[in-house]
Amino acid sequence: MFPIRDHNPSERAPYVAYALMAANILIFLSYWGIMDEPRNIKLFYDTWALVPAQISEGVNYHGLITSMFLHGGLMHLAGNMLFLWIFGDNLEDELGHVGFALFYFAGGLAAGLAQYLAEPLSPVPVVGASGAIAAVMGGYLLLFPRARVDVLFIFIIIFKVFPLPAWVMLGGWFIWQIISGSLADSTGGGVAYWAHAGGFLAGLVLMAPIWLHRGGTAYWDRTEGHPPHPEAQYSRSSIPQVRRKR
Repeated sequence: MFPIRDHNPSERAPYVAYALMAANILIFLSYWGIMDEPRNIKLFYDTWALVPAQISEGVNYHGLITSMFLHGGLMHLAGNMLFLWIFGDNLEDELGHVGFALFYFAGGLAAGLAQYLAEPLSPVPVVGASGAIAAVMGGYLLLFPRARVDVLFIFIIIFKVFPLPAWVMLGGWFIWQIISGSLADSTGGGVAYWAHAGGFLAGLVLMAPIWLHRGGTAYWDRTEGHPPHPEAQYSRSSIPQVRRKR
Protein backbone atom coordinates (compact mmCIF):
# COMPACT_ATOMS: atom_id res chain seq x y z
CA MET A 1 0.00 0.00 0.00
CA PHE A 2 1.49 3.33 -1.11
CA PRO A 3 0.04 6.82 -0.51
CA ILE A 4 0.02 8.79 -3.74
CA ARG A 5 -1.65 12.07 -2.68
CA ASP A 6 -3.88 13.61 -0.06
CA HIS A 7 -6.97 15.74 -0.61
CA ASN A 8 -5.57 18.68 1.33
CA PRO A 9 -3.29 20.98 -0.69
CA SER A 10 -1.63 23.65 1.41
CA GLU A 11 -2.70 27.28 1.16
CA ARG A 12 0.86 28.60 0.84
CA ALA A 13 3.98 27.29 -0.82
CA PRO A 14 5.87 24.84 1.44
CA TYR A 15 9.32 26.31 0.80
CA VAL A 16 11.02 24.33 3.57
CA ALA A 17 9.62 21.03 2.33
CA TYR A 18 10.77 21.90 -1.19
CA ALA A 19 14.22 22.86 0.11
CA LEU A 20 14.51 19.59 2.04
CA MET A 21 13.52 17.61 -1.04
CA ALA A 22 16.05 19.49 -3.17
CA ALA A 23 18.81 18.98 -0.60
CA ASN A 24 18.13 15.25 -0.35
CA ILE A 25 18.11 14.83 -4.12
CA LEU A 26 21.24 16.90 -4.74
CA ILE A 27 23.21 15.21 -1.96
CA PHE A 28 22.23 11.79 -3.28
CA LEU A 29 23.34 12.74 -6.77
CA SER A 30 26.68 13.95 -5.37
CA TYR A 31 27.67 10.40 -4.35
CA TRP A 32 25.54 8.36 -6.75
CA GLY A 33 28.66 7.68 -8.81
CA ILE A 34 30.23 5.55 -6.06
CA MET A 35 27.13 3.51 -5.24
CA ASP A 36 28.60 0.57 -7.20
CA GLU A 37 32.00 0.89 -5.51
CA PRO A 38 31.70 -1.12 -2.26
CA ARG A 39 34.87 0.18 -0.64
CA ASN A 40 34.19 3.84 -1.37
CA ILE A 41 30.51 3.79 -0.45
CA LYS A 42 31.29 1.98 2.81
CA LEU A 43 33.88 4.62 3.67
CA PHE A 44 31.40 7.36 2.78
CA TYR A 45 28.63 5.88 4.93
CA ASP A 46 31.00 5.17 7.81
CA THR A 47 31.93 8.86 7.75
CA TRP A 48 28.52 10.49 7.29
CA ALA A 49 25.80 7.96 8.19
CA LEU A 50 24.51 7.18 11.67
CA VAL A 51 26.55 4.23 12.94
CA PRO A 52 25.27 3.24 16.41
CA ALA A 53 28.55 1.56 17.39
CA GLN A 54 30.41 4.80 16.68
CA ILE A 55 28.03 6.76 18.90
CA SER A 56 28.65 4.22 21.67
CA GLU A 57 32.37 4.85 21.23
CA GLY A 58 31.80 8.59 21.60
CA VAL A 59 32.59 9.57 18.00
CA ASN A 60 30.77 10.79 14.87
CA TYR A 61 27.76 12.30 16.64
CA HIS A 62 27.21 14.37 13.51
CA GLY A 63 25.77 11.24 11.90
CA LEU A 64 22.53 11.83 13.80
CA ILE A 65 21.96 14.85 11.52
CA THR A 66 23.88 14.10 8.32
CA SER A 67 22.27 10.66 7.97
CA MET A 68 18.93 12.42 7.35
CA PHE A 69 20.21 13.52 3.93
CA LEU A 70 21.64 10.19 2.76
CA HIS A 71 19.86 7.36 0.98
CA GLY A 72 20.70 3.84 -0.10
CA GLY A 73 19.28 3.99 -3.62
CA LEU A 74 16.89 5.69 -6.00
CA MET A 75 13.78 3.88 -4.73
CA HIS A 76 14.71 4.68 -1.13
CA LEU A 77 15.04 8.35 -2.04
CA ALA A 78 11.89 8.42 -4.18
CA GLY A 79 9.76 6.80 -1.48
CA ASN A 80 10.89 9.21 1.20
CA MET A 81 10.41 12.26 -1.00
CA LEU A 82 6.90 11.08 -1.92
CA PHE A 83 5.91 10.88 1.75
CA LEU A 84 7.47 14.28 2.48
CA TRP A 85 5.65 15.82 -0.48
CA ILE A 86 2.27 14.38 0.57
CA PHE A 87 2.36 15.15 4.29
CA GLY A 88 4.90 17.95 4.70
CA ASP A 89 3.02 20.81 3.04
CA ASN A 90 0.07 20.78 5.46
CA LEU A 91 2.30 20.73 8.53
CA GLU A 92 4.40 23.58 7.16
CA ASP A 93 1.15 25.44 6.51
CA GLU A 94 0.21 25.02 10.18
CA LEU A 95 3.62 25.51 11.84
CA GLY A 96 5.11 28.14 9.55
CA HIS A 97 8.41 27.76 7.71
CA VAL A 98 10.73 28.07 10.71
CA GLY A 99 8.47 26.03 12.98
CA PHE A 100 8.26 23.22 10.44
CA ALA A 101 12.03 23.16 9.96
CA LEU A 102 12.59 22.89 13.73
CA PHE A 103 9.90 20.19 13.96
CA TYR A 104 11.47 18.19 11.12
CA PHE A 105 14.98 18.17 12.53
CA ALA A 106 13.82 17.51 16.11
CA GLY A 107 11.80 14.54 14.85
CA GLY A 108 14.72 13.25 12.79
CA LEU A 109 17.07 13.52 15.75
CA ALA A 110 14.62 11.63 17.96
CA ALA A 111 14.31 8.94 15.31
CA GLY A 112 18.07 8.51 15.13
CA LEU A 113 18.30 8.23 18.91
CA ALA A 114 15.53 5.62 18.92
CA GLN A 115 17.45 3.51 16.41
CA TYR A 116 20.63 3.92 18.45
CA LEU A 117 18.92 2.86 21.68
CA ALA A 118 17.46 -0.20 19.93
CA GLU A 119 20.85 -1.34 18.61
CA PRO A 120 23.65 0.60 20.37
CA LEU A 121 26.41 -1.78 19.26
CA SER A 122 25.36 -2.17 15.62
CA PRO A 123 28.11 -1.38 13.08
CA VAL A 124 25.52 -1.09 10.30
CA PRO A 125 25.20 2.47 8.90
CA VAL A 126 21.72 3.95 9.10
CA VAL A 127 20.74 6.36 6.33
CA GLY A 128 17.58 8.06 5.17
CA ALA A 129 15.16 10.90 5.84
CA SER A 130 12.40 8.48 6.83
CA GLY A 131 12.80 9.03 10.59
CA ALA A 132 12.20 12.78 10.22
CA ILE A 133 9.41 12.15 7.73
CA ALA A 134 7.84 9.68 10.16
CA ALA A 135 7.71 12.55 12.67
CA VAL A 136 5.88 14.62 10.04
CA MET A 137 3.43 11.75 9.61
CA GLY A 138 2.85 11.56 13.37
CA GLY A 139 2.18 15.29 13.55
CA TYR A 140 -0.14 15.07 10.54
CA LEU A 141 -2.09 12.26 12.17
CA LEU A 142 -2.65 14.22 15.37
CA LEU A 143 -3.86 17.37 13.61
CA PHE A 144 -5.76 15.82 10.70
CA PRO A 145 -6.85 12.28 11.58
CA ARG A 146 -9.75 12.28 9.12
CA ALA A 147 -7.99 13.91 6.18
CA ARG A 148 -8.39 11.75 3.10
CA VAL A 149 -5.34 10.12 1.57
CA ASP A 150 -5.42 8.24 -1.73
CA VAL A 151 -3.59 4.95 -1.24
CA LEU A 152 -2.50 2.69 -4.10
CA PHE A 153 -3.23 -0.91 -3.15
CA ILE A 154 -1.25 -3.55 -5.05
CA PHE A 155 -2.18 -7.21 -4.70
CA ILE A 156 -0.26 -9.35 -7.20
CA ILE A 157 -1.83 -8.09 -10.45
CA ILE A 158 -4.69 -5.99 -9.04
CA PHE A 159 -4.08 -2.26 -8.76
CA LYS A 160 -6.63 0.06 -7.19
CA VAL A 161 -6.62 3.42 -5.40
CA PHE A 162 -8.67 3.83 -2.23
CA PRO A 163 -9.29 7.13 -0.42
CA LEU A 164 -8.64 6.35 3.25
CA PRO A 165 -8.81 8.49 6.41
CA ALA A 166 -5.33 9.53 7.53
CA TRP A 167 -5.71 7.66 10.82
CA VAL A 168 -6.21 4.37 8.98
CA MET A 169 -3.28 4.80 6.61
CA LEU A 170 -0.84 6.34 9.09
CA GLY A 171 -1.94 4.22 12.03
CA GLY A 172 -1.55 1.08 9.94
CA TRP A 173 1.88 2.19 8.81
CA PHE A 174 3.00 2.75 12.42
CA ILE A 175 1.72 -0.65 13.56
CA TRP A 176 3.58 -2.26 10.66
CA GLN A 177 6.84 -0.64 11.80
CA ILE A 178 6.37 -2.00 15.34
CA ILE A 179 5.59 -5.51 14.10
CA SER A 180 8.40 -5.50 11.56
CA GLY A 181 10.91 -4.12 14.04
CA SER A 182 9.96 -6.80 16.56
CA LEU A 183 10.37 -9.60 14.03
CA ALA A 184 13.47 -8.31 12.25
CA ASP A 185 16.95 -9.62 12.98
CA SER A 186 19.78 -7.48 14.35
CA THR A 187 20.25 -5.71 11.03
CA GLY A 188 16.57 -4.81 10.83
CA GLY A 189 16.33 -6.62 7.51
CA GLY A 190 17.88 -3.54 5.90
CA VAL A 191 15.20 -1.19 7.29
CA ALA A 192 15.54 1.00 10.39
CA TYR A 193 12.09 0.20 11.75
CA TRP A 194 12.80 1.59 15.21
CA ALA A 195 13.87 4.91 13.69
CA HIS A 196 10.53 5.01 11.89
CA ALA A 197 8.59 4.18 15.03
CA GLY A 198 10.63 6.56 17.17
CA GLY A 199 10.21 9.39 14.69
CA PHE A 200 6.46 8.82 14.47
CA LEU A 201 6.07 8.90 18.27
CA ALA A 202 8.29 11.99 18.44
CA GLY A 203 6.01 13.71 15.93
CA LEU A 204 2.99 12.97 18.09
CA VAL A 205 4.74 14.26 21.22
CA LEU A 206 6.09 17.39 19.53
CA MET A 207 2.70 18.22 18.03
CA ALA A 208 0.73 17.50 21.22
CA PRO A 209 1.24 20.96 22.82
CA ILE A 210 -0.02 22.67 19.65
CA TRP A 211 -2.99 20.31 19.40
CA LEU A 212 -3.86 20.87 23.08
CA HIS A 213 -3.48 24.65 22.69
CA ARG A 214 -6.04 24.52 19.89
CA GLY A 215 -8.47 22.66 22.10
CA GLY A 216 -7.52 18.99 21.74
CA THR A 217 -10.58 16.96 20.79
CA ALA A 218 -12.58 20.19 20.53
CA TYR A 219 -10.22 21.18 17.68
CA TRP A 220 -11.16 17.95 15.92
CA ASP A 221 -14.83 18.77 16.43
CA ARG A 222 -14.38 22.21 14.85
CA THR A 223 -12.39 20.96 11.86
CA GLU A 224 -13.88 17.45 11.65
CA GLY A 225 -10.31 16.17 11.63
CA HIS A 226 -9.45 17.94 8.35
CA PRO A 227 -7.11 20.83 7.54
CA PRO A 228 -8.94 24.16 7.94
CA HIS A 229 -9.39 24.86 4.23
CA PRO A 230 -11.47 23.36 1.41
CA GLU A 231 -10.69 19.81 0.41
CA ALA A 232 -9.41 19.18 -3.10
CA GLN A 233 -11.82 17.45 -5.45
CA TYR A 234 -10.43 14.92 -7.89
CA SER A 235 -12.37 13.66 -10.88
CA ARG A 236 -11.56 10.07 -9.99
CA SER A 237 -9.59 8.40 -7.21
CA SER A 238 -9.00 4.99 -8.70
CA ILE A 239 -7.19 3.42 -11.60
CA PRO A 240 -8.51 0.52 -13.67
CA GLN A 241 -8.17 -2.93 -12.21
CA VAL A 242 -5.94 -5.31 -14.13
CA ARG A 243 -6.95 -8.95 -13.80
CA ARG A 244 -5.54 -12.16 -15.16
CA LYS A 245 -7.23 -13.37 -18.33
CA ARG A 246 -8.95 -16.73 -18.07
